[in-house]
Amino acid sequence: MIYLGLAIWGAIHPMYYFVSYMRATGTGLSGLIDAWYVNASTTGLTWDLTIAAIALTVFVIAEVAVRRNWIGLVAIPATFCIGVSCGLPLYLFLRTRPVG
Repeated sequence: MIYLGLAIWGAIHPMYYFVSYMRATGTGLSGLIDAWYVNASTTGLTWDLTIAAIALTVFVIAEVAVRRNWIGLVAIPATFCIGVSCGLPLYLFLRTRPVG
């Protein structure tokens, strides 16, 4: 249940800041993405999270192929549509459930 709580927190907390930024600037999603590359610090963090998301995706696919826990694939769109802070704990939650 801790993993599920972290997945929910990882979906809500960062999204609050994303939505707040988009409302404040009025630039929408394109403005948010532009902000990810505004300086070397944010660009580095963006690449860090992108590489982590790709690594998590490869891991999820490899695990699902072996364990046949198909519901684990839900973590991939959660990772790329919400973020690693949601996708990783969501996958860990789904992985700890009995495969049936």
